[in-house]
Formats: sequence, C-alpha cells, structure tokens
Amino acid sequence: MAFQWYPGHMNKAKNQVQDRLKMVDIVLEIVDARLPYSSRNPVLEDIINQKKHIIILNKSDLADPKLTADWKLNFEQEGTASIESDAKHDNKLSNLNTLIRAELSQKIAKYENAGVKNYQIKAMCIGIPNVGKSTILNKMVGKNVAVTGNKPGVTKNQNWLKTNYGIDLLDTPGILWPKINDPKVGMKLALSGAIKDKIYPPDDVAIFALNFLQAHYLKRLTDVYNLDSADMLNHTTGELLMHLTEQFGYKEDYDRAARKVIMDVRNLRFGRVTFDVPGEFYEE
Repeated sequence: MAFQWYPGHMNKAKNQVQDRLKMVDIVLEIVDARLPYSSRNPVLEDIINQKKHIIILNKSDLADPKLTADWKLNFEQEGTASIESDAKHDNKLSNLNTLIRAELSQKIAKYENAGVKNYQIKAMCIGIPNVGKSTILNKMVGKNVAVTGNKPGVTKNQNWLKTNYGIDLLDTPGILWPKINDPKVGMKLALSGAIKDKIYPPDDVAIFALNFLQAHYLKRLTDVYNLDSADMLNHTTGELLMHLTEQFGYKEDYDRAARKVIMDVRNLRFGRVTFDVPGEFYEE
C-alpha cells in the first residue's frame, strides 16, 4: 500500500532547492547509514541531475560497519563519491572537506589560474528529515547555528552558513517525497524515526523489525529476548510479538510491546543494524 505525506512547506522547499541549485558548486546529500537506499529522496535525485554530488552516510555509529563499507563501494561503482560520518560524536570533519575539494579540484584550479585565490566553495545540504543534516552543519560551522532535534521536520527554512573550511553551506529543510510506494521503505523509515511515529501502527513496524532481525541478525534477536529455536519455529512473527508481550509482563498491551521492540532497535539493544542491503530490489 502506498503512503502519501507531503506537507506544504516540503513542496515549497523542493521548489526552492531546484531554484537555488545553480548557485552552488556541489550537493551534499546526507542519508542515514542504516538506510542508505531508503533514506534517499528520489525526487531530489531528479533535481540534483548532473551537479557534483557527495553522499554522506551519517549516523554510521548506529549502522552495521560491514554493510556501510559495502554501500560505499556500491556508490563508488555507480560513480558517486561517498563518506561515512558520525556527526553527533565526531567533531573532525576534515575528511569531508578534503573530499569536497577533491571533487571540485578542476573548478578550483580553473579559478586559481584566473587569479582567484581561496575560492569560497558553495555547497547545498539536502536530505530527508532526521538524518542529521543540522548536526553536520553545526560541526562544520563550529557553533550551533542550525536547529537540531531528534524528530523529523525540525529545519523549516533555507539558510547560508559560513564554515571554518572555506565553504559556504546552504541548509534546507528535510524533504520527503510525495508518495512512498514500497511498504518496506516506509517501514524502514518508521523504524529509524525518519517519519513521525504516529504515521504507522507500532505493531506493524515492530513485526517488520522482528521479521528483518530474524532474517539477518537472528542470534542477536534470540540472545536479547532470550528466545530458543522452538520460539522461532512455532510462532509467526505476529504470534512472536504476542509471546514477547507476555514475556515483557505487558499482559495484552501489544502496542506497548511493539513500541519497546522499536525502541530496542533504535537504542542499539541488537547492536549496530543496517536495514538496507546493496543489491536488494524494491517494488515500484
């Protein structure tokens, strides 16, 4: 089932991004390292077109490091530069600055040959809500100039920010696309907190999480919830959620148990988990 959600300010922001693209040298697309595919906005991909482009795999401290490396290789094979980032904890963004300058080396050299010294690079930051755009901006600027918050839709305006790296950054609001056609993408966005929790029923999100963990991180799932092979074999995922509800001592409060499963994923009780795997196919 397709899900539609497109607040008016996001439609306006999309148009502004398109209008201002000609003002920048490079686009920095921030994605959630746990969701390198699902947290990319296909509408923005159309807008970016042939502009120089770097994908920043942020929140890498939450993601499976092996799959982060696989995704970087995948983007490289597609011809797109990428870099992993833990902007919340790491103040050193010099590697990003180095990569930006490497991507723009020909343009910078052209200006230097024309007598322009210390060319001020202009970059646009884009991404869906809650991928850490504002945190990256604040670290690059060296102070809290962009509003941050662990919920979607915090940034509402577009602002130019000067950094300590000789780069001017244009912040933009997190922009979702008009319609999420693939239910799996929607569930992953909900599980990561990229969209508001009230959008999807918690039991649906928790069942998706349990299914995914059973398929990709089975030992972690069984260890954390003290499950044995009989629990896994004798229960559908829906029944497993009911079993866990009882095990948690929540009686028949399945929504409460579902919210616990979701928060256990977000709070790394299952360790660093990535929900997108390179090479997966998605329904259109």
